Amino acid sequence: MAQKTLLSVEGLELQYQTRRGVARAVDGVSFDILANEALVVLGESGCGKSSLAKALLRVLPRNVHRFSGKVMLGDTDIMALSEEAFRRDVQWTRIAMVMQAAMNALNPVVRVGEQVAEPLRVHMGWSRARAMERVARTFEQVGVSTDFLQRYPFELSGGMRQRVVLAMALVTEPELVILDEPTSALDVLTQAGIMNVLKRIKQEQGTSFMLITHDVATSSEIADRVALMYAGQVVEVADAQDFFHAPAHPYSQMLMASVPRLRQREEPAHIPGQPPDLIDLPSGCRFADRCPSRFGRCAEDPEPIRLARRHHVRCWLHAGRSGGGGA
Repeated sequence: MAQKTLLSVEGLELQYQTRRGVARAVDGVSFDILANEALVVLGESGCGKSSLAKALLRVLPRNVHRFSGKVMLGDTDIMALSEEAFRRDVQWTRIAMVMQAAMNALNPVVRVGEQVAEPLRVHMGWSRARAMERVARTFEQVGVSTDFLQRYPFELSGGMRQRVVLAMALVTEPELVILDEPTSALDVLTQAGIMNVLKRIKQEQGTSFMLITHDVATSSEIADRVALMYAGQVVEVADAQDFFHAPAHPYSQMLMASVPRLRQREEPAHIPGQPPDLIDLPSGCRFADRCPSRFGRCAEDPEPIRLARRHHVRCWLHAGRSGGGGA
């Protein structure tokens, strides 16, 4: 039986007005996420990954120049919702987010149990007693002792704070959880523990995840699909097995060649050059200046080309190789 599409994004744009001009942080991005699926969004710093997450949850700064596109959550066009309806019916109830830097996401003078209970009380109108019961259960799910309910953030280790922030996102039992660099600044063992928690929750509760990271190795632990961003665009989206073992876009290939592996004899490769400025983007393929396979047609901006079912690549090298098998 085919999985149901949970989230469908089409032509999403998010631009910022700056003193130097308009930054096109998310520029015509399209992808989908199935129910009980983990989509990993990879890319270098500044490629638009975090802006994509903020666009989906409408956590937007004041200097937004343009915010448009189509975002379907199940049968609901959430872009058509008013701000009030979005906060009431979507934000933290159907889509929740784990922000970067766990300590910054927690109020240092409020006990962590009360902070995790806040989405239940504010967005769902639960009583404090009922909310705290759910918080205790969620703490157990993410591997935090209920003894920590009455503690303050500064009394917890970095790994425990990250689990508390994860509990805050999961406590309302949303359909989709967006995680922005959830394991950054954590040691390797703590990273593994967090990823194991996510895999268990995905398996037990059927929650979908969108994991934003630049860490290829860690993301491979949970990924069902991978979307690679470059200069505000998704340049390749594919099943994880295809992406990690047979990437199609030159950027994807160079990225995978740069990842250290056990038992490899040659040194990891590096990607020369720098990503383009989002305020002064080139007119053609945005990766062309760094691409060893560039040719004349790269002066034109390529459209996404379907190689196979749910595998799209934005590269003229694959023009004429479109595959079948549905979207």
